[in-house]
Amino acid sequence: MEFLENFGVEWTLTLAYIINFLVIFYILKRYLYKPLFTMLKKREDTIKEGLEKAEESKKELEKALVKEKKIIKDAQDTARKIISDAKEHSIEVAKDIEEKAKKQADRMVEDAKAQIELETRSAERELNKYISRLAVELLKKSLPDAFSSKEQSEIVAHAVKELEKKPN
Repeated sequence: MEFLENFGVEWTLTLAYIINFLVIFYILKRYLYKPLFTMLKKREDTIKEGLEKAEESKKELEKALVKEKKIIKDAQDTARKIISDAKEHSIEVAKDIEEKAKKQADRMVEDAKAQIELETRSAERELNKYISRLAVELLKKSLPDAFSSKEQSEIVAHAVKELEKKPN
């Protein structure tokens, strides 16, 4: 049904036309058959006269065939143009989609790089803090043998200040 709707055919109207046709066909068959039969007999007599006009009709038929061929050729040309336009449009749409996908991929790569950079900086800061703590612990463990408590406190305080001054 959707296929017919794409061509502008409404199935409800088509159904109504079919029902109307069947009703009219029934009425014609039931009430007009005999008069039509009589008329056909009269028509048989006039066919003899129609043979003379047959040649004329043949010429008209040839003209109609030429016209039909022209209409078919025009329809084929139109169909080719529509197909060509559709192909061009599909190529444009494909290029558009490809460009959007590339832009999105580039954006995702840039976002990932930025995230990696942030995580790298964070990891470096954490590593610097850890190393600083290790250095202070090392100083605290190695100083008791060589210096007094007061000198140890001053050396550790000085080392902490120096470590805090260094950029992360």
